[in-house]
Amino acid sequence: MLRQLIPAEVEQYIQDDTVRPHLSAEFRTTQGRQVWGLFEDKYAAYDEPSEHPQAIICVAFTDHPPRDEFELKWFSACAYAGKSSPTTAVFYTVWSYTPGSGREIVNQVAAHIQHNTNVSRWVTLSPLTNMAKRFHTKNGAQLSSVHDTCQVFEYTHLITE
Repeated sequence: MLRQLIPAEVEQYIQDDTVRPHLSAEFRTTQGRQVWGLFEDKYAAYDEPSEHPQAIICVAFTDHPPRDEFELKWFSACAYAGKSSPTTAVFYTVWSYTPGSGREIVNQVAAHIQHNTNVSRWVTLSPLTNMAKRFHTKNGAQLSSVHDTCQVFEYTHLITE
């Protein structure tokens, strides 16, 4: 079960974010930015999720891919304020608690966004690590650009026409 998290929930999981633990819950949940949790259905018949997430992902809505955290903040704030059109979903951090749930949350959040917004681009703002590169390329992304502190991958297979 996929669910958008509120700031108080986000706060309790930030310390588990190995990529961007310095970003506050407020940053992650304001100005065109959201946090989603993937929960196992504890009692499927009652649609009651488990208490602890299997994975968490942070996404920002911008008008084009950012090169770093500063641009992520600026671009999402501008799109949120109506100064640009949010056509790009930027997955800027994801972490999982169970094997395979990182990939699952990316796919479920992308599907949700695709059905509820006008987003037409799907990118990541990933750390400069081989682990990030392996994860994204294994899941079908193409390396788009490399910058001083981040690398950007683009997923084109998420878009159905």
